[in-house]
Amino acid sequence: MTRRILFVDDEPKILQGLERQLSGRFELQTATGPEQGLQALARLGPFAVVVADFRMPGMNGIQFLAEVKHINADTVRVMLTGQADLNTAIAAVNEGSIFRFLTKPCPDGVLTAALDSALEQHRLITSERELLEKTLSGSIKVLTEVLSLVNPGAFSHACLIRKYAAHMAARLQLRHVWEIELAAMLCQLGCITVPPEVLDKVAAHEKLSPDEQAVFSAHPAVAERLLENIPRLETVARMIRNQSSAPPIEERTDRLFNDDDLIAVGTAILRTALEFDRLATAGKPRREALAQMHQNGLFHPRLLDALESAEFHSVPRKVLLLRVSELTNTMIAHQDICTSNGVLLLAKGEELTMPLIEKLRSFAKTVGIPQPIGVLVPHSPLPSPA
Repeated sequence: MTRRILFVDDEPKILQGLERQLSGRFELQTATGPEQGLQALARLGPFAVVVADFRMPGMNGIQFLAEVKHINADTVRVMLTGQADLNTAIAAVNEGSIFRFLTKPCPDGVLTAALDSALEQHRLITSERELLEKTLSGSIKVLTEVLSLVNPGAFSHACLIRKYAAHMAARLQLRHVWEIELAAMLCQLGCITVPPEVLDKVAAHEKLSPDEQAVFSAHPAVAERLLENIPRLETVARMIRNQSSAPPIEERTDRLFNDDDLIAVGTAILRTALEFDRLATAGKPRREALAQMHQNGLFHPRLLDALESAEFHSVPRKVLLLRVSELTNTMIAHQDICTSNGVLLLAKGEELTMPLIEKLRSFAKTVGIPQPIGVLVPHSPLPSPA
């Protein structure tokens, strides 16, 4: 956890004085003016605390600290200035979200105490975020493993959809990519309530009866209800809830990216990835699938262009015949895996996860599974001789 502090002021002598004053007590970095400050953030960041003067050429301290917040929201921001009027303080709090507002000249004890408090605030922020992320990642792991157990096919599709969504988000240099990836990974979670026969018909692109269609169409709402009570997943839940509705006209214009609406952008990416996956699994080559999506006008051209640039290289694999006890989660089923009495446990082409492997081991010990099983494993060809 970083304890580094960046001081930004357009007066070199003030920075030199601060270095003498605080040397040995804090890990300091200084920058002369806002431009050098931004360069230091890019080159040496992140910093736990950034302290900025108010009056600086080109960009005042309020604007600079607002930019710091945009770059790294965890950084604690402090203003140290001789411009101590009330309007400046209000603007600094509202626009830069500062932690402390200090005036020059600042007594040594006051400055030291403020920096200690700022570092402690940073520790609290990052510790809470790390705890939330660990809790969140654990919750997601459980949910995805449940999906892989209940419906391995839906889980395999979710893995592909996540890959498409992550590529589009990265190509467009969007923030909050992790939320978009999570929405893609969990977009099939509601399928745990859909009868296997209905999912088989969907996978085979067969026509559903009205009742079957109603059950299948409800799966995004089921996923939303499962996710909306998990902290920090409310946005993800909304994206998933909207994945099957018709995209509004705003999703087909550049307003989609200008308004900084994460739910709208994430939903548009998710819809695009889902439709592309649907066409691909129906056997359409990538170019034909994208051409069809361009023609129907429902998907944003920038998202389709991003998908067109994607190159999803498959990992070289070879076929091995293994016993259930030898399976690992780096493998893919090369055949339908059934019990001795013919019940399908895992379809050809589906990825093995640890919960699925445990399921296969349990069935092998009780009902029985014909062995060995054909699986695809990662294979690195030997280099050709020079």
